[in-house]
Amino acid sequence: MALGPAPSSAAAGDWWVPAGRPEPDSGIGVSGEPFTGTDASGDVRGFVDAHNHLFSNEAFGGRLICGKVFSEQGVADALKDCPEHYPDGTLAVFDYITHGGDGRHDPVGWPTFKDWPAYDSMTHQADYYAWVERAWRGGQRVLVNDLVTNGVICSVYPFKDRSCDEMTSIRLQARMTYALQDYIDTMYGGPGKGWFRIVTDSAQAREVVEQGKLAVVLGVETSEPFGCKQILDVPQCSRADIDKGLDELYGLGVRSMFLCHKFDNALCGVRFDSGGLGTAVNVGQFLSTGTFWQTEKCTGPQHDNPIGNASSGAEGDLPPGVKVPSYDSDAQCNTRGLTDLGEYAVHGMMKRKMMLEIDHMSVKAVGRALDIFEADSYPGVISSHSWMDIDWTERVYSLGGFVAQYMHGSEGFVAEADRTKALRDKYQVGYGFGTDFNGVGDHPAPRGADAPNKVTYPFRTVDGGSVVDQLTAGQRMFDFNTDGGAHVGMIPDWIEDIRKVGGQDVVDDLFHGAESYLGTWGATERHQGAVDLAKGRAATASSAEWNPFTSYRPGRAVDGDGGTRWASDWSDDQWWQVDLGATHGVGRVTLDWERAYGKAYRIEVSTDGTDWTTVWSTTSGDGGLDTAGFAGTPARYVRVHGLGRGTDWGYSLREVGVHSA
Repeated sequence: MALGPAPSSAAAGDWWVPAGRPEPDSGIGVSGEPFTGTDASGDVRGFVDAHNHLFSNEAFGGRLICGKVFSEQGVADALKDCPEHYPDGTLAVFDYITHGGDGRHDPVGWPTFKDWPAYDSMTHQADYYAWVERAWRGGQRVLVNDLVTNGVICSVYPFKDRSCDEMTSIRLQARMTYALQDYIDTMYGGPGKGWFRIVTDSAQAREVVEQGKLAVVLGVETSEPFGCKQILDVPQCSRADIDKGLDELYGLGVRSMFLCHKFDNALCGVRFDSGGLGTAVNVGQFLSTGTFWQTEKCTGPQHDNPIGNASSGAEGDLPPGVKVPSYDSDAQCNTRGLTDLGEYAVHGMMKRKMMLEIDHMSVKAVGRALDIFEADSYPGVISSHSWMDIDWTERVYSLGGFVAQYMHGSEGFVAEADRTKALRDKYQVGYGFGTDFNGVGDHPAPRGADAPNKVTYPFRTVDGGSVVDQLTAGQRMFDFNTDGGAHVGMIPDWIEDIRKVGGQDVVDDLFHGAESYLGTWGATERHQGAVDLAKGRAATASSAEWNPFTSYRPGRAVDGDGGTRWASDWSDDQWWQVDLGATHGVGRVTLDWERAYGKAYRIEVSTDGTDWTTVWSTTSGDGGLDTAGFAGTPARYVRVHGLGRGTDWGYSLREVGVHSA
């Protein structure tokens, strides 16, 4: 029998309490009115969970994550285990492939919850709607729901009840998110009245947060977006597929996304997983692409995760005679970066004012993506759950991007937050966390009933307006000290644990997280692409390499075609210059080098073509896409003067862009 909303015994007029709620149901454990409005500076307040997967129970073939976020049949139907986990969890295959052990557990969920949800379980629902409500009541105001799946995991996992097509799953999860909004609205009396509000622009989000409700942003984290896998390094998608896919996702309400996840694809290389999980994912990489990960020595301080050579039960899925390779410990960088199709996708996201998630991208791919963003001063870059090399942090902040840390235990979280505190202060930004609930990862372990500075119940929320007590769900009472981060409802308890361990400063930064996230989103929406003053203008150079089959004349560097280029003779002292046609205030020059790049060069400007002023120079160029920013200077002519080559060839530029101050 369907369990419809039942009358509430709460005081009439409390906007945050539903007029009806399913009976029976999980408790919330929070009392008092949620805070509304902005602070004295006009900023919204609240925490942001920048990385969650509400509906991954609908992904991976529908049987990897057991339990539902909500059910019209009530909590007993929503919070039940997968049938193959009975009677003792022996067939919880994914748990023991990725974590070891035998996967055994008591499969009974509601009402006893003897063994799940748990901080170290990856196959049970952790995002039941009432637990999300507790997180909201505890101070969270922004939730990024990343629609997620993986076709290869789905295909090799023995239990499934639906197609493994990734885009089919993404569409379903988007529909389910809107269905959850409707479900909660019904409890509050109709459309638009509930606390769970899906938003598609930053202004909407600010209005929702100011009302004291939860702004829900849709993102995408999948391994083969738009079908863009690669097989033996051959792309299986086109530019048309990318445009069609981006348009569809935008139409679904998606405003942020990953271009690659777990496996190298036709868009970019990934940042590896480590240990046993890394081996399992590398097996999946082979099954998906026909190739294992390939590594090389890193050229800078950033590096990808070490793969390790741990054994995994997943190796049994490989064809006979095929083995996972071993890797040199000093070669930690993926050879694969951002592909040409990947660059096209990045520019496509920029045109649609979408935010790029750079976690899971290889350092080579991230470096190129940041180069592209810096060349156009594009702020829409997000690191949502600690999968970015920390050495990229300042580049993200300098663009106006946003950074969140994975939901580690309080001690580790505070230590990591302290490492980047000076940068947050410098750029005056808040901090976020990415819980990754219903994702492939552990959550904060309990510190113990006798831990120093443990959480004591009840306690007040950060704003001081609500009281948080222990959460009771069915016959189980959750205590953060002994249960840790068992599910999303423990976020307020975890925040209190952070305050106990690390003090108020880090909590204050987190409480400013919603404002900073929405600041990045708003700046992305308002971004206007810079006008290239050099495009199509007359260009000259000291020399041009001769080739009987193609032209490398100077004008090729300003023709708007990244497939053509200017190339000089093979000697150090060479120059290329462009006539802008009139004097402009110039403040930025972008150089897209071909493999033959300048190691030492300077940017010179002139109003008459005779008297030149150096406005920028370097002796440590490393190729790729360089952005030279400098104080606005009047210029009609702009010259790139090469002083020292980075290779034995000459200097070669695909495109040079000149932009106003």
